[in-house]
Amino acid sequence: MSELDQDQVTALLDRILEMELAGVVRYTHYAFMIFGYNRIPIVSWMQEQADESLTHAREAGEMITHFGGHPSLAIGPLLETHKHDIGAILRESLEHERQSLELYRQLLSLAEGKSVLVEEYARRMIAEEELHQGEVDKMLRAPGDIEPFSNP
Repeated sequence: MSELDQDQVTALLDRILEMELAGVVRYTHYAFMIFGYNRIPIVSWMQEQADESLTHAREAGEMITHFGGHPSLAIGPLLETHKHDIGAILRESLEHERQSLELYRQLLSLAEGKSVLVEEYARRMIAEEELHQGEVDKMLRAPGDIEPFSNP
């Protein structure tokens, strides 16, 4: 087993931390901006996503300090289209999830064969992000559509 590049891993974990903190802000904002007949269940779902992002941020921060790093105080990019219909919000969310998933895949690539701890963490987070991305994809489909959403 070759040696894990802890500097690269902590730098990537910092980016993950920042992205997850951006998710907290993003989903909290989205919850404020939902209006209409389906507001209550959608707001609840958005709040759950904000809580999940905070949990993920905490886990990334703990991993950073495990390796002797100093977690970032920055927040990742916050895309705001100022379009507040649920479709636009979900498309923004899907893009955020795709970016987060890519960071976790990069982390797995750095850790494979070098650290079971980081590998297992990255795999678990990839699975969670893929499930979440799938849920958003389903929400973007028209009722009755079984084909995956295609973002034009």
